[in-house]
Amino acid sequence: MSSRLFLYKSAVVASLAGFLFGFDTVVISGAEQSVQMLWGLDSRVHGLTISMALWGTVLGSLIGGWPTEYLGRRKTLLCIGILYVVSAFGSALAPDVYIFMISRFIGGLGIGISTVAAPLFISEIAPPRYRGRLAGMFQFNIVFGILVAFLSNSLLAGIGENAWRWMLGVEAFPALLFAVFCLGIPESPRWLIISKKDREGGMTVFKKTNPELNSRELDILVNEVEATGNKKQVNRRFFSKRLLTPIFLAFFIAFFNQLSGVNAILYFAPRIFQMTGLETQAALLQSVGIGVTNIIFTFVGLWLIDRLGRRTLLYIGSFGYIASLGMTAWAFASETYGIVPFTVFAFMAAHAVGQGAVIWVFIGEIFPNRHRSFGQSLGSFTHWLFAALITLFFPIMVDVLAPQAIFGIFCGMMVLQLAWVKFFMPETKGVPLEQLERDL
Repeated sequence: MSSRLFLYKSAVVASLAGFLFGFDTVVISGAEQSVQMLWGLDSRVHGLTISMALWGTVLGSLIGGWPTEYLGRRKTLLCIGILYVVSAFGSALAPDVYIFMISRFIGGLGIGISTVAAPLFISEIAPPRYRGRLAGMFQFNIVFGILVAFLSNSLLAGIGENAWRWMLGVEAFPALLFAVFCLGIPESPRWLIISKKDREGGMTVFKKTNPELNSRELDILVNEVEATGNKKQVNRRFFSKRLLTPIFLAFFIAFFNQLSGVNAILYFAPRIFQMTGLETQAALLQSVGIGVTNIIFTFVGLWLIDRLGRRTLLYIGSFGYIASLGMTAWAFASETYGIVPFTVFAFMAAHAVGQGAVIWVFIGEIFPNRHRSFGQSLGSFTHWLFAALITLFFPIMVDVLAPQAIFGIFCGMMVLQLAWVKFFMPETKGVPLEQLERDL
C-alpha cells in the first residue's frame, strides 16, 4: 500500500505543474486592464504585453525536450517551479512594462516546458493500467488552476490600486510549494536506465512505483527498457523514417486540438457571448459556466480513459464537437441566440472528455524511450504554435467572417479529426510503453 501511495504521490506532485500552468494562463485576465492604464499602453503594445506568456510557452515547448533529456525529468520539474516563482515576483514587482513582459515570458517558458516534462514523467513511472488516469491528472490540474485563478482574482479585486500586483504575485506561493515537493519525487526509472546507464537506480524506482511486479517480472521490464533504449542499432536521429508514425500522430492530435477552436472560445468567450446580447453576463459565463463545465467533464474523461481507451474518448469527443459547433453555427445563422451558451458549454464538455483528457497522455505514450523527450516536445510545440496562431487570427476572423462561418470552419475541422481517429489513431490503453515502441 505504501508503494502504491508513493506512485500516486509522485504523479500528483508532477501533475501540479499543470495547476501552475492553468493558474498562470488565466490570472492575467484580472490584471490586464490595470496594466494598460498604469503604463498608458496602446492596443498594439498592450496586445504584445499580454501575449508574452503565450510566446514564452511556444519557445518553452520547443526547447523543453533538451532539459528533460539531459538534466532529467525530476530536475526539469524543479526548474519549472523556480521559473514560476521568478515570473510571479517579477510580474508583481515590475517597475515598467519591459520588466513585466520579460517576467511574463519567463512564466510562459515554465508553461511550455511543463507540458513536455510532467506528462512524460508520469507516463514513465505509471503501470500501464493506471497510466491514462495518472497522466490525465495533468489536464485536470490545468482546469483546476484556471478555476482557482478566477476565484483568486475575484477575492483580490477590491483590495486597492495595487490589487493587480497581488493577483500576479500570489502565484509565487504555490510555485514555491511545487518546487519543494519536487525534491521528494524520484527520477524517471526509464531515464535512469537509458540516459544514465543506472540499471540499479531504475530498478529501485520501478519497485516503488510498480509494487505488483514480482522479481522475475521486474527483471523482464528492466531488460526491455535497456533493449529498447540502449541497443546500438537504434537511430538516434529524431526526424527519421523509423519515427514517422509517432511524429505523424503527435502532430495531428495537437493540430486538431487547437483547430477545434477551444482557445478561441476560452480566450474570447466574452466577445462571443456579446454577439448574442449577453454583455452583462459574459464574464460570469466565461469564468464560472465554462470553468465548471470543464472541470466536471475532465473528471468524467479521467474516469473513462483507462476504461474505454484513448481512441474511444476521441470518438466521443469528435461527435460532441461536431454536434455542439454545428448547433452554434446554426444558432448564429438563424439568430437563435438563446441556445449559444448551452452549445458552448456542450462544446467544453466534449473537449474535456475527448481531446482534453487524451492529448497529453497519448503524446507521452507513443514515442520510443530514447526519443520520448523530444517527441513530447514536438507535440507540445505543435499545440502551442497553433494556439498562438488561432489566438492571433481569431479577432481578424471575427471582423471579416460571420460567426456562423467561423464555427462552421471549426466544425469542419472536427469532421476531419473524426476521420483521422477512425483511420490512423491506434489504441494505447493498457499497453506497456516498450510494446508500443515495437508496434509503432
